Amino acid sequence: MRSIFRVVFYLRSNYVNKNGQASVMIRIYLNSERTSLGASGVFVSPELWDSKSNKIKGRTSEALQANLQLENIRAHLSAMYKKMEFDESLSVELIKSKYLGKQSEMDSIIDLFDAYIANQNKLVGISISTTTVKKYDVCKRHFKKFLEENYKRSDLFVKEVNYVTVLDFDVYLRTKAGQNPNTANKTMRTFRTIILFGNKLGLFRSDPFIGYKPQSVVHNREFLTDEELMSIITKEFSLQRLSFVRDVFIFSCFTGLAYIDITMLRYGNIVNMNDRKWIMTNRKKTSVETNILLLEIPEQIISKYRTEESTDESLIFPMLSNQKTNSYLKEIADLCGIKKNLTFHTARHTFATTICLENGLPIETVSKMLGHRFISTTELYAKVSKQKIAKEMLPLMGSEQTQMLRKALRVCPPRKRATASKAEPSTAYGSLHLGQRYKGGLFAHQGQVLRREERSSTAGFFVL
Repeated sequence: MRSIFRVVFYLRSNYVNKNGQASVMIRIYLNSERTSLGASGVFVSPELWDSKSNKIKGRTSEALQANLQLENIRAHLSAMYKKMEFDESLSVELIKSKYLGKQSEMDSIIDLFDAYIANQNKLVGISISTTTVKKYDVCKRHFKKFLEENYKRSDLFVKEVNYVTVLDFDVYLRTKAGQNPNTANKTMRTFRTIILFGNKLGLFRSDPFIGYKPQSVVHNREFLTDEELMSIITKEFSLQRLSFVRDVFIFSCFTGLAYIDITMLRYGNIVNMNDRKWIMTNRKKTSVETNILLLEIPEQIISKYRTEESTDESLIFPMLSNQKTNSYLKEIADLCGIKKNLTFHTARHTFATTICLENGLPIETVSKMLGHRFISTTELYAKVSKQKIAKEMLPLMGSEQTQMLRKALRVCPPRKRATASKAEPSTAYGSLHLGQRYKGGLFAHQGQVLRREERSSTAGFFVL
C-alpha cells in the first residue's frame, strides 16, 4: 500500500529573537507517524506568517527568498522519501536521521556496533571507563561468532535483525558460548543497548527486543559466617602473596569497599572527624559518596602497609589484578577449609550481611556505606543466615508455651552435650584483640569486642 508523506512548516510561537522574529520549524508526517526536524533556518515576524499556506505573506524580496528556501527544504525531503518509499524499514525517524546527517551509512549490524563503540570511546575518562567500552567490544565478538556458527554469515543487514535473531543469539550465549545465565543476561543487555542506538537513528521499523524476556536468575550472593571470617583472620600463610591478598580481603570485609575502590584508595581518603577516623571516598561504579567509620581491624591493616614515604596522595595498597586476587582467594579458601566460591565481591557481601545487618544496623545505614543509589539494591544483600536464625530461635526452646506443648506431647527435652572450651585464637594483625569466638560479632572498637548485648548502646558508632 502506498504511504502518505507530508512536510509541514510551523512557527515557534514561544520564542522570538531580539529582532522580534520567530523561527520557522519543520515537521514531517508519514501516515499516522510524525516527528519534528527542528529549525529550518528561516526567521519571520509572527504577524507575517500564514499558517494555512505554510508561507510568509507578501511579495517583498525577503519574503520571496525565505519562501524559496522553505520550498527547497520541502523538495529535498520529498526526494529522500521517494528513494525510500518501498523500503520496509521506512519511518519518520529514518528520514529524520538521513536529513540531519546522523546516519553514517550504517546498513549492517556490525557497522552499528562500530559506530556506537566509536562514540563511547570519545567519552572514556569523561563519563565512562575503558572497562565499559570493552564490554561492547566483547559483545560484538560474540555476535560475529554467533553469525558465523548459526547463519554462516559475517554480518547482517540492519533490516534483517528481528525477534528471532534476538532469541537465537540468547540461546547461543547460553549453549555454544558457555555463558552462565547471569553473564548471558549481561551480554544481552549490552546487545540491546546497540539495538536501542539503532532505533534512535530510525534504522529499525520495529524493536527486535519487543516480547523478549530474559531468563530470570536467582542471585546467590555468598557471604562468610563469623567462624569462616575468623578462620581466615587467624590463619598463618607461608607465602607473602597469600598474606597480602588475605589482608586486603579482610579490609574489604570490614569496610564494604569494592575491589576497584580499594585499588584507588589513598591515605588522603582517611579523615579524622570527632576523634574518629573515617574513610571518605566516592564509588568508582556509581560516583556515590561513601563515608565509612574506620574500625580497628582495617585500621591495623592500613598501618601494616604505611611507610615513611607515604603521603596523602600515595595509594594505600599495592593491589594485584582482580583476576590474580580472586585466583589467590581460591587458594586461601582451600587452606582455610572454606567450601564457598570465595571472590573479592564476597567480602562486600560479608560486610553487608555478617558485619552489619546481622548486628542490627539499619538497612538505610548499610545502603549509605555501600554507596548504593537505591535501597532496593541493598535489599539483595539482606540475607538471614542459619546461624542468626538458630540464635534467635534458641530462647523459644525454654519458653513456657514450648514446655506445655512438650508435656502434652510427652516429648523429652534434648540432652545437653558437654563441650570443651576453645582456646582464644591468635590474630594476624599484631596486638589487635579480637576476643574469643564470639557471642555477638567481630566488631572491634577502641580495643574491645562489641558483644550483642552491648549493641544497643554502641550501635550508633556506625551511623553516618
